[in-house]
Amino acid sequence: MTQTIATSSNNTTTTTASGLRSLHLIRVAFSLIWVALLATTSASLVAADRPTAIAAVLLVIYPLWDVVATLLERRMAGAGPRDRVGTANMALGLATTAGMIIAVFSTIGTALLLFGVWALLSGAIQLVVAIRRRRTVGAQWPMMISGGLSVLAGVSFAAMSASATSGLSSIAGYSAFGAFWFLVSAIALSIRSRREGR
Repeated sequence: MTQTIATSSNNTTTTTASGLRSLHLIRVAFSLIWVALLATTSASLVAADRPTAIAAVLLVIYPLWDVVATLLERRMAGAGPRDRVGTANMALGLATTAGMIIAVFSTIGTALLLFGVWALLSGAIQLVVAIRRRRTVGAQWPMMISGGLSVLAGVSFAAMSASATSGLSSIAGYSAFGAFWFLVSAIALSIRSRREGR
């Protein structure tokens, strides 16, 4: 769930902050819809179960959506090939999507392990991006917290993947918390923009 790097000019920063708010709200909507679908169709599945067709589709879509969102951020910020962080995040998301297509033919535990590795790595990238972006865009503390929590969640998912009692409900919780922090980030960016406009 990472973000690309913005340039430093005032106009670009303003545009990027506005675009980030919109994109963060889209991320919130996507996550809430994803969680609702998972909770109503597949939340009862545990590690030893094989994913249903609906659960499989949801698990594959999640990292793929992060790739799409990162691509949108890159275009919005005017980031080119030099944006190695964004490129690394998209490569990670595509690799995870491909791996998830294979994992969903196994067990929930296998998918949970892969999801955990992705959450850990993407969280670390998000943390780095937020730290770098705080000087150009500001109001990045929600994304820093979110990135750090994603790293911890990834470790937790990987550890839980071998437990027979763990399941998709933990991933639903992860996505819900992600939606919360993107909403907080959108609010923080709005507050900062209003202060700068005075």
